Amino acid sequence: MARPIPAYDWLAHHHAHRAERVAFVDLARDRRLTYGDLHRRCDALSAYLADLGVQAGDRVALLAHNGPEYFDLQFAGMRIGSIAVLLNWRLTVSELEFIVADSAPRVLIHSAEFADIAAELARRCGVHHLIQIDDDYDTIVTSGNAPAAPVMMTHDDPSTIMYTSGTTGHPKGAIITHGMTFWNTVNLGVPARITPDTVQLVVLPLFHTGGLNCYANPVLHAGGRIVVARAFDPGEALALIGDADVGITHFFAVPAPYQFMMQHPDFDTTDLSRLQIAGVGGAPCALAIMERWAERGIEVAQGYGMTETSPASVFLDPTDAMRKIGSAGKPLLHTEVRIVTDAGHDANVGEVGELWTKGPNITPGYWNRPDATADAFVDDWLRTGDAARCDDEGYIYIVDRWKDMYISGGENVYPAEVENVIYQLPGIVEAAVVGVPDDRWGESGVAVVVLAEETVLDQAALVAHCVEQLAKFKVPTRMVVVDELPRNATGKVLKRELRAALVGDAPAIS
Repeated sequence: MARPIPAYDWLAHHHAHRAERVAFVDLARDRRLTYGDLHRRCDALSAYLADLGVQAGDRVALLAHNGPEYFDLQFAGMRIGSIAVLLNWRLTVSELEFIVADSAPRVLIHSAEFADIAAELARRCGVHHLIQIDDDYDTIVTSGNAPAAPVMMTHDDPSTIMYTSGTTGHPKGAIITHGMTFWNTVNLGVPARITPDTVQLVVLPLFHTGGLNCYANPVLHAGGRIVVARAFDPGEALALIGDADVGITHFFAVPAPYQFMMQHPDFDTTDLSRLQIAGVGGAPCALAIMERWAERGIEVAQGYGMTETSPASVFLDPTDAMRKIGSAGKPLLHTEVRIVTDAGHDANVGEVGELWTKGPNITPGYWNRPDATADAFVDDWLRTGDAARCDDEGYIYIVDRWKDMYISGGENVYPAEVENVIYQLPGIVEAAVVGVPDDRWGESGVAVVVLAEETVLDQAALVAHCVEQLAKFKVPTRMVVVDELPRNATGKVLKRELRAALVGDAPAIS
């Protein structure tokens, strides 16, 4: 039997070699943390969690805006074996309740603005300990306490659970192992040109794999520096990128921030010359965005991935950005990709099929969901649920979602979850939610409903109901009333037809 590969401690290594180098710039709190600072914070946090009874395999949840706490928790877990559960602060209490109940963390670390939510989650889900950032937490991580006794972790051990919206209305916890995080740094490090001299501006939320792993973790693995914003602001982002003293070399975002930045009055005058890599993912990037940034000398690097793939799976080198516009690129070094048709064979050039992938960067499955895990895999191949095609040079194009998920502002939205909420309204006979192009958010939801006779329901009432139950990015921006939904012979709603009608590619509905 092969001996497991240890999950070596990155921070301990950098502490030994470059303790005084700045690793983390916290823009919101105007502070700079060195690798030595991060190392000592993780020592102290691991000791405190161990004193609370946290053992290998126990979960510790985090509910906070971007900050060093994400990396404190990740690397403390590398030392004592705890598993981080990163909570999406955009969700409602009801949505978070399912996640917390499912993952059952012993400890919930939270920032002050989420104190009431954290207390309610602890009450509903039986969380043993709450720790508030800017209060008890800061005292803990700066205490200088000796580290807990180390636990030998391997690449196969879980590091993090990231919940992704489920097609059946409940999210699934994708298990992220130490090995997945490592192999993502390897897969992305070379094509994204990450070195110890890299300085990345991080604007995506760190509870997302895009924020945490594109490219923050790879940069820390290399010994570089991340400059972390609490939230994205186009003017601030441009100012930081253009500031020679900050020295930003790398940037990653979903398409919307690129659009907001190029529409900002400072875009034409910002010095972009130090930007080596501008990566985009999470949704297809519009041609107009790619061309506008190219006019400023920046070839935006596209890629494809998902939470379950660490996330990097496919990458398009910036030198091919305009020649292969619309492509996600080619498989990364330690990843295999297939496109499989409905008939079960590998697709020919230009033929559309479902994208399958495998490699050491792939999740072993879903927390507490052996059924979902079994459904997601064929042998060792992960079925991504995305439709793709390949051209004669081997470049992959994502042409549609195999499932019905759409992406609004970089957030995955699964219509079944929204439809379940809409069906709570009286007088709803049928409901279907589809994503349509949106100039601001990439895509937004349209609720297509059939109403019972004499039912009166306007768009404002539907939106108000959804706002109470769902995060804002999931709430439909438009409602359309129809006499019936189009269905196939087996009764399945033909959402492709709905979408085509709504965007003008088929007879309009109203």
